[in-house]
Amino acid sequence: MRWRSLVAAGVLAFGLSGCAGVHQAGSDGARLDATPRIAVISAFQPELTLLLNRLQEPVKHHVNGVEFTTGTLEGKPVVLFLSGISMTNATMNTQRVLDRFRVTGIVFSGIAGGVNPSLHVGDVTVPAQWGQYLEVLMARETAPGQFTAPPFIKDATLPSFGMMHPRPVEVRSAAKPGIERKFWFEADPKMLEVARSIRNVDLANCSGGKCLPRKPQLVVGGNGVSGQAFMDNKAYREYTFKTFQANVLDMETAAVGMVAYSNGVPYIAFRSLSDLAGGGDGENEMGTFMGIAADNSAKVMLAFLAAWK
Repeated sequence: MRWRSLVAAGVLAFGLSGCAGVHQAGSDGARLDATPRIAVISAFQPELTLLLNRLQEPVKHHVNGVEFTTGTLEGKPVVLFLSGISMTNATMNTQRVLDRFRVTGIVFSGIAGGVNPSLHVGDVTVPAQWGQYLEVLMARETAPGQFTAPPFIKDATLPSFGMMHPRPVEVRSAAKPGIERKFWFEADPKMLEVARSIRNVDLANCSGGKCLPRKPQLVVGGNGVSGQAFMDNKAYREYTFKTFQANVLDMETAAVGMVAYSNGVPYIAFRSLSDLAGGGDGENEMGTFMGIAADNSAKVMLAFLAAWK
């Protein structure tokens, strides 16, 4: 999820209500719940609001300040929680939910910045794979405007943006216990198949008297990228689309995908465009359309859960 600190500071105070119970967990690392569940993740509160309102028989659990809420959505056992904003929070708390609950799959629902110029604010994307586009070499300037990688770095093969040369990340997994270098983390094929079957979700284009000029659409497939920066720059947006053929970018999903891959757990992410990552004509659109985007993503994710077997 891409964000501004002013927006996040204003929304994180929102309290969760209506829960049937509260369980405080110790630091012994024990499982908190024996039921197989789908982990439903959002980065910050507005993205999770609609889902919490739909949750049946909710029970809260707390671990190191993170609130996990178990219950059912669309008849499926789930555990809902906020990853926190950006890559480290997403990595840490995704691993935490896998350690403390019996997770059968991971689903992310939230907002993102649009990169593909054919997409528009309000559209919902479900990329087939996610990469960490800000895992980079900062290369030395060897001549005016020329940046060169050290000879011992052999994996900076993608086109650079000035001194910034993208690289894959190191990852270990049960299936491949040695160090593997990997850029793309693929969404689960069966989950993608179900996402492609979704029809007739009424995606909103108006909220609070503000309307989008067109009806949003659902786009399944393509690429998404994630990194530690809020991106609001036209030139870098154009580079990101050209280099990675990315539809969207955010600040968490590729980290979640990496943890899912390492643990052998299927995952998928639903991201709705709140803004154009610097590609719009005026100022960044997130503050205006964040609510529409968050609800649209949640609606598609709920349709996915209803269809998931």
